[in-house]
Amino acid sequence: MKAAVISFPGSNCDLDLQWAVQQIAGADCELIKQDQTDLSSYDVVMVPGGFSYGDYLRSGAIARFSPVMTALKDFADAGGYVLGICNGFQILTEAGLLPGALQWNRDLNFICEPVALTVDRADTAFSNQYQVGEQLTLPIAHGEGNYYADPETLAKLEANGQVVFRYVDNPNGSVHDIAGVTNAAGNVLGMMPHPERAVEALLGGTDGLGVFHSLIQQTKGADIRGAR
Repeated sequence: MKAAVISFPGSNCDLDLQWAVQQIAGADCELIKQDQTDLSSYDVVMVPGGFSYGDYLRSGAIARFSPVMTALKDFADAGGYVLGICNGFQILTEAGLLPGALQWNRDLNFICEPVALTVDRADTAFSNQYQVGEQLTLPIAHGEGNYYADPETLAKLEANGQVVFRYVDNPNGSVHDIAGVTNAAGNVLGMMPHPERAVEALLGGTDGLGVFHSLIQQTKGADIRGAR
């Protein structure tokens, strides 16, 4: 698997994400800048957490206009796998690559703590190394992580099985306890919890490794780039 992590001005989880994928999960992963316009050489592109462009206006609102986002839309449309974590999830919703929106947490506070999740889908490119119903513990760190979608969109998400992860004890007010959701095609996932911060026992746990191992398994033995 050849992966890329997009580094926007203000991103602060890009190096953590690259470390998790390359040094711990064992896949080829490089940092790329927000001005890159060709992503065709990658199998997976990841949008990290942090505060892209200082979160001015609202989280992800400026990053969506970066040159790399046009390339990312083309990449996703061609079937490439895209993972957005925290601010990356916010960017993907702002860019229209995922349905819904992330708004201020229910209590209007920044939350930084480990939370419990359950796995709703274990047959996606991002979750095939988990079991349905499995409980994970991953850290969150966000002020605008309250996922919202209108009732019609929410009904479609549920009917299509696009919810991959849910909170056990909802920390931020997200509708239907949604912690991670895919696009209709299933090749783009956004999640607020940070799997890259849960890949080493020394740091508290390894429950996040399954996300990266799932992507490696998904692309294993297949030349995804050649198929596009």
